[in-house]
Amino acid sequence: MKMLRRLFARYEAYHEHGPLLLRYISVLGLIMLPVMYLLRPTRSPGAYDDLALRAVDCALLLGLMARKHWPERIKGAYLAYSYLVITACLPFTFIFTSLKNGGGAGAVANTFMAVFLVLLLADWRNMVVMLVAGAGAAVLGYFATTPGARIPADYIARLPLLIGTIIGASLFKYALEQATAERVRHAYASLAGSIAHEMRNPLGRIRHNLECMQEALPQPTTLNDPQLLDAGRTDALYRLVAESEVAVKRGLQVIAMTLDEVGAKPIDRAGFALLSAADTTRKALQEYAFQGDDEAARVDVRVTADFVFRGDETAYVFVIFNLIKNALYYLPAYPHARVTITVGDQQVKVHDDGPGIPYDVQERLFQPFASAGKTGGTGLGLAYCRRVMEAFGGTIRCESVPQKYTEFSLAFPQVPPAEVQALQQRAMEKARAAFAGKRLLLVDDDAAQRTTSRHKLQALGVEIDQATDGQRALEALARTPYDIVLLDLNMPLLDGYAVARSVRQGQVPLNRDVAIVAHTSEPAHIAALKARRAGMDAFVGKPSTQAQLIEALSEALQARIATQASVERRLTGRRILVADDAAYNRKTVAAYLRHVGVTVVQASHGEAVLQALRAGGGWDAIVLDINMPGMDGLQTAAAIRQLDPPLRDVPIIALTAHSDDETLRAAQATGMNGFITKPVDAAVLYKTLGELVSDTPAPQPLLRRTEGSAAVPDADALLNPSRLESYARIGMLGELLGEYVPELTALAGKLQRHAQLQDMPACADVLHSLLGMSGEAGAPALYQAVRRVYVPMVEAKAWPVQDDWAGRIAALAAETVQALNAYGAAQGARHE
Repeated sequence: MKMLRRLFARYEAYHEHGPLLLRYISVLGLIMLPVMYLLRPTRSPGAYDDLALRAVDCALLLGLMARKHWPERIKGAYLAYSYLVITACLPFTFIFTSLKNGGGAGAVANTFMAVFLVLLLADWRNMVVMLVAGAGAAVLGYFATTPGARIPADYIARLPLLIGTIIGASLFKYALEQATAERVRHAYASLAGSIAHEMRNPLGRIRHNLECMQEALPQPTTLNDPQLLDAGRTDALYRLVAESEVAVKRGLQVIAMTLDEVGAKPIDRAGFALLSAADTTRKALQEYAFQGDDEAARVDVRVTADFVFRGDETAYVFVIFNLIKNALYYLPAYPHARVTITVGDQQVKVHDDGPGIPYDVQERLFQPFASAGKTGGTGLGLAYCRRVMEAFGGTIRCESVPQKYTEFSLAFPQVPPAEVQALQQRAMEKARAAFAGKRLLLVDDDAAQRTTSRHKLQALGVEIDQATDGQRALEALARTPYDIVLLDLNMPLLDGYAVARSVRQGQVPLNRDVAIVAHTSEPAHIAALKARRAGMDAFVGKPSTQAQLIEALSEALQARIATQASVERRLTGRRILVADDAAYNRKTVAAYLRHVGVTVVQASHGEAVLQALRAGGGWDAIVLDINMPGMDGLQTAAAIRQLDPPLRDVPIIALTAHSDDETLRAAQATGMNGFITKPVDAAVLYKTLGELVSDTPAPQPLLRRTEGSAAVPDADALLNPSRLESYARIGMLGELLGEYVPELTALAGKLQRHAQLQDMPACADVLHSLLGMSGEAGAPALYQAVRRVYVPMVEAKAWPVQDDWAGRIAALAAETVQALNAYGAAQGARHE
């Protein structure tokens, strides 16, 4: 019995990817059996009429073809049924009919046809068993039903040839299976090695950061005395955690991209939105996990003309990541090479003056598993990039000259201006509706920045109050209810982080749950982490466009509304069953739910779930891991749906690490209502449960979160005319020039004095102000110059290595002031 089970297991493995081959052969048989009966030549008198046998075979094949109509309880026997059908319809029928008709050339041909068809339908071991069993049954049936039966001479004469054919077919089948297994093994090894190679970079970064974290931690002790960290070590830990988050995100994206490309998973166009090419490209550059400042300094973004395209932000950012990564791979051997990303004319071009790509490689560059001389690369990145661009309606092409340069061009279809304008108008109308009757507190120690932000937000019709520092902000929050706070992070005495912590800790009970948006020119990935840690809801960088600022405010407002309405009202007091064989995962989900007032019952396997349900009590939802030992999640869900009401109607959320389409379809087929992938995100868990346990749909975010960017046509230009024109349109150009121009000059002077004293904290404060002010004032060259100094000073506490760096910034500030004054004079003359 063990041997038979092992034999049948091989047959099951042969058809494990679905009964498609069996369905095809059943259709072929249903057509050919009656057709060949009707078309065969006139038989001699007394020939065997096999009409009844063919009718039985057709009935058996009809059952084989109609698998989807089988009752669920007997579908498990389908492969065993197919085993009997193949044996009966091929070797038995063909040989039995041939023997009854006295042999002949046609009989021998039919026998060889049976051997060939069985060869297609089973592995070599089961092929031999089917042929022997079918032939044996045919011979026995022939002798049992035929008086004076004898085996035809021509059958006996060709028996060695038939046996040789069976042996040869078995050997061929065995060799084919071995070759297929070897190819599969090599494919898996290649894929695993490729993913390991791609993961080495982010894992190496995380390992390095962990080592640095150990150095930043205080010395271990057995005492219970408090161990305090100084400001420098705290900043270092935040920077290392932020960099590690980016590394983890990159690693997960590599795995997701690889699996999507291997599985040819289609890109979902339903979530496409209109995106700014300049903003999204700069965001990609900000988020890219560079190996150091030197590597980051070798990549530039130049915007000659921004444009809008329709696509998915995550997919586009990953395309840019892949092209940057490919270019940087070769640059260590080319110390003077650079990477330039140019946005303009409905195209984004990524150009590097590295080694170039051989002409013969260029022809197959976008094919899966093709690589241009990289050791250990997946060869899937460019194939994925092509699929993304095709989904966007665009193209990607490569132009390269060996030993000179490589340039990848992403071309996008033009979006009609009327469509863009209509979308922007609809977005503004939605924003006005969302902020109608709302009250906002604007907190910033920079008067010019407060003025700029106030003018940007006036279009919303929101009531705006102002606070000049953190302490005054807390005083305002203590006496007046607000809907949202736009909070600068870098303020003297009481900074934005301290304000947010005070609010969330209940020091101003009137506004404990107010929506808070961080607004700062600090490095985005670090400031966003700190803001989230302090309890803020969204982050927007300085400078920011009106649209970016409104998007961040809308995100924070909707997130706070969703948290209060969805979580507290919808989930508090609910009773939810959480099932997962991994105790840590189970406890984590339970902790998330208890935090919002849910009564949680835990189970470690499917049988325990059914026992808990039958034990009584009302249930609002079940969170069910799919992969559990014994009765897995799919089987458990199917069993729940067979229970009596109301248990069978309890909403079920699938919890799994496998997000492929097949798993999703299987979960849906068993009656599951939701699908959450691991690791579980608390917000996603709350949102999914909230939608299932309430008839009121959860509120959707009005706009996507977007971080700030310089968004300038030319990073080397003194002025950004489009930005200045936008100030003129909203009537604040004169105010901008009147307040920013004198302040730029004053800050440049302060920077030189602090630089002479080697006062790094003071220089960082001045640079912080210069960075925000130059960006808001539409001064891209000054903004970029300040940023190149400020970011290393804040992140790495590194003093600039260039001589007279402060003097150069001051000189550039003077040029910028002169250009601003000239622009203002020209605008005044034009309006006179």
